[in-house]
Formats: sequence, C-alpha cells, structure tokens
Amino acid sequence: MPNLRLALSQTDPWVGDIARNSDEVVRWTKRAAEAGAQLVAFPEMALTGYPVEDLALRRSFVEASRSALVELAARLAAEGLGELPVVVGYLGRSDQASPRFGRPAGSPQNCGAVLHRGEVVTRFAKHHLPNYGVFDEYRWFVPGDQLPVLRLHGVDVALAICEDIWQDGGRVTAAREAEAGLLLVINGSPYERNKDDVRLELVRRRAAEAGCPLAYVNMVGAQDELVFDGDSIVVAPDGEVLGRSPQFEEHLLVLDLDLPAASSDHTDGLLLSDGLHLVRTELDGEARPAPAEPLRAEVAPRVSDEAEIWAALVSGTQAYVRKNGFRSVLIGLSGGIDSALVAAIAVDAIGAENVHCVSMPSRYSSQHSRDDAAELARRTGLHFRTVSIAPMFDAYMAATELTGLAEENLQSRLRGTLLMAISNQEGHIVLAPGNKSELAVGYSTLYGDSVGAFGPIKDVYKSLIFRLANWRNEEAERRGEVPPIPENTITKPPSAELRPDQKDTDSLPDYDLLDTVLDLYVEGDQGRDAIVAAGFDPAVVDRVVRLVDTAEYKRRQYPPGPKISVKGFGRDRRLPITNRWRRG
Repeated sequence: MPNLRLALSQTDPWVGDIARNSDEVVRWTKRAAEAGAQLVAFPEMALTGYPVEDLALRRSFVEASRSALVELAARLAAEGLGELPVVVGYLGRSDQASPRFGRPAGSPQNCGAVLHRGEVVTRFAKHHLPNYGVFDEYRWFVPGDQLPVLRLHGVDVALAICEDIWQDGGRVTAAREAEAGLLLVINGSPYERNKDDVRLELVRRRAAEAGCPLAYVNMVGAQDELVFDGDSIVVAPDGEVLGRSPQFEEHLLVLDLDLPAASSDHTDGLLLSDGLHLVRTELDGEARPAPAEPLRAEVAPRVSDEAEIWAALVSGTQAYVRKNGFRSVLIGLSGGIDSALVAAIAVDAIGAENVHCVSMPSRYSSQHSRDDAAELARRTGLHFRTVSIAPMFDAYMAATELTGLAEENLQSRLRGTLLMAISNQEGHIVLAPGNKSELAVGYSTLYGDSVGAFGPIKDVYKSLIFRLANWRNEEAERRGEVPPIPENTITKPPSAELRPDQKDTDSLPDYDLLDTVLDLYVEGDQGRDAIVAAGFDPAVVDRVVRLVDTAEYKRRQYPPGPKISVKGFGRDRRLPITNRWRRG
C-alpha cells in the first residue's frame, strides 16, 4: 500500500486579518515540510477567519481573499515550499448563477483550495450549508456541486468542508462512489460541551460510510461568542483512532497513513450522489518509499468536563481581549462567587498583571465579602483597589426619593457607572459577571452589573459555577499552587447584598432546581406543560417560564460571552422581545 504522510495544521485564524493568516499558513507549512509531510491541511476559511458573517457580502473582502489565495500559492513556492500541496479554506465566489437559491453569478462561497508549485490547482465550495443554531450560511453563501479528488503519490484524496460530513449523503457517499483512499475534511466547528464525543462518533460513522480513513482538521481560538476547540482527528474505516490533537491549543498532527492505491478510472464530470460532479486533479510526484518505522501520531488524552469548559472560557476571554486590541480588563470584585470566577478566568487568560479589580462596597456590603475580594486579589496577584459607593448613593438618595427595588438597583447602576468611568480613564475593558441562570430569569440590573464588553460566564449556569470554582482550586493544589478562590466565597449563600440579609433564594428557586427547569425550557425547547408532566411543581415552572419570557429585552442588551452549551443566549436562541405567547 502506498504511504502518505499527512499533516493537519490546527491553527487560530483571525477574522479579517488576511495578511496575518497568510503568514500563519506559511509558518505552519514550513513546520509540516520539516516533518516530512506530503500533504498539509488547514481549517475552514483559514485565510479569512471564521465566521466572517456579513463581511462575506462585501465584494472588497471577497476579492481580497481571492487575491490573497493566489499570492499565498506564489509565496509558498518562493519560500521553497511549492512541492508540498496545501489545502486551505478561504472566502470565494461562484462562477455561475444559482437559480435554485435566487443568487447571481459572483455570489460568495465558503471555499477550499489546493495550492501546489505556486499555483491554485483546484478550488471547491462547501456543499452542505448549515442554517441552524449559530449558523446562517444560507444568508451568505451558495453551495458547491463538486467532489474534488486529488491524486497524490498514487492515492486518491477526496476533499470536503465541515457541514459536508454532518449531513447524510453528499460528499461522504460521493467519496465512496469515487473510490477515494482518504476523505480529508477542513473544519470550523465551534465548541459545545461534550461535542468532542459527538464529533468522534460522527467521524467514525462517516469514515465507515466513505469506506476509507477520514482526516478531520479543526481550528482553535475564538471569535466573538464562538470558541473553537481543535480536537483534530484521523480515524480508520473500522473506527480506530489513528491520531488526535489536543483541545484548545495550536498543534500540528503528523502521521503516516497506509492507504489503498488509486484504482478508479472515473473521469471528470461524472455525476455522483446528491448531484455532485467529480473533479479530478493530478499532482505530480511518485510515492515515497515507506519508512522502516512509520510515524505514528499521538492520540491526545481526554480531559475532565470541568477542565474542558474552563479551557473554553479562558480561550474565549483571551481571544476577545487580544483580538480586539486590548491588554487589560476591569472587574467589579464583590467577594461573591460569580465575580471571583470571572477574575480567575481573566488571570488565566491574560495574566494577573493585566487584571484590575475594584471593590465597591455600599452600606449593605458585608465585611466577609470585602475580605473575600481582598483575599482573592492577594492569592492571584491581580491589581486591587476599593472605592466605596456610599457617598454617591447618599447623594442620589438626598436628591430623589427611592425605595425598594429602585433603591437596590441604584447601587448596582452606581457600580456600573464607576466601572465604565475607570475603563474610559485607564483603557481597560470591563468584564461583566452575570451567569446564565441570572440572565435567564432577568436577575440582573440593566446598566448596572450588566455593563461591560464581554461576559465570560454568560453561558454558565450557577450550579456549574460552583463546580468550576471547586475544580479550579483543586487544579491549583494539584500543581502545587495557591487556590485562587477563597473557600468562603464558594461556601457562603449567594447574595447580591443590595438590602439587609439579602439572599438569592429570596427571589429565586434553589439554583439546582432552577437550572434543571431552565435546561429543559431553554436548551430543550420544552413547553410549560411538558416540563410539568416531567414531574416539576407547576407553580415553580410557571414562575420560571414567566421570568425567562419577560427578561428577553435584558438579554438583548447583555454583552457577548463564550458559548459552551448547545443553546446559548444570543446567536443560538432568538425569540421576539414583544411576545404574548405565555404557554412556554
């Protein structure tokens, strides 16, 4: 059997930074060449970053991507890398009109290309376009109708893009019909909790259906709300994992594959499954003799659920800060669990020296909360100061008569105003501390604790907040470090401390119960009657559903944050603000 040394380059493209992304393709191609690779692949839209959203509708951006692709091919050859075929994703356009989709010739496409010997030797567009969850690809792109197959070193390699293997048929079935020896898929697959297990089973199933090994290369990093975990993988048709990259870090996965010799004599234009036309590309080169000891790729170990989620939150926060040109963050540190966890995430993401925290006590702030905030700062080494809002609060109360909720919310809004003032003065971006449980039921104050540029725990339920805090402290102890979060912060009852002896449970059900109902209603899209039928107290369900439905206007104004669940607030869940449907 011919042997093919394959390199999967798990990289972090930056949306819109085509020059940087081109440099990264060259840098990682050099590493692949040094490892003896005969074929190297980069993620979906690696040249432009992903997702580009409505940038795809700007002709100037499309043409910049297409021009950069041609320039990249020439640059690779000029730097002595032309003999190594490179598969890379980019933003392209269609040559023909798409009457079925009502789109003219020149419409944007999510494309891949093969670069070799200074030329773009073949181009192809994504066939299946996702249009669910966070994806709106029918808004931007028209699909492709080809199955590209490379004949390289005596092996036929079929090419596909991400959603092409998430849908039945299409390029998977067509690859089998074309008798491909390898199905290579470039991806921009966002992270979701437990998605690595789902992805593995998918890749195994598709490899069996294609009748050949499947190589899956994914990106890492983050873009706004989306986090990409990498987890690039190669599996055999029998499901054996031949190689697997670690999650949440750039990585070059290199391995030797024993693949069947190309035997198909199918010609260009052959009509395959799902209306796909075969497009063959012959790349010169003889099969490299198999090494005495073939290179076996590593199979990165899996990590715990908490470790995976923590890495996603850190990656999302780090990317948002760095890619938007900031160096430091500002957090209102109350001594409570939410702001403590946000501070710990920020320290891991950008370093304690770049994290600034402010304690803003009022007359209702407990001494233990003040002490807990100071203790977290001492343990982590972040910058810490105290600015009392009491004088400001007293001035407002002297000017106008406020009671009850208005008085409570005034304190939160004073803190929000103070944070934004310091942000303007010193150049930090503010991180908002709201969690998913609170956002779901509207347990937050507009222009108060909701101010900020980014919400690191926006998609984390409160019950998971406690698990993550305990895990992070245990991880620190395992490393021989000081646990960052004071034990008292984790064990004390949660409280907004906006009135005497206030507890979250005064206003909300117990968080374990609340989060279970929210998971059914938000993630599961189950209605009120279905949740009650599952055994939950009708009064509790009615209350939670009402709170969620009436808080939509608040969630629309909350900053973005990293998505870790199957359905986060924002791109995933889009309900009307003005809405009279009250049956859940």
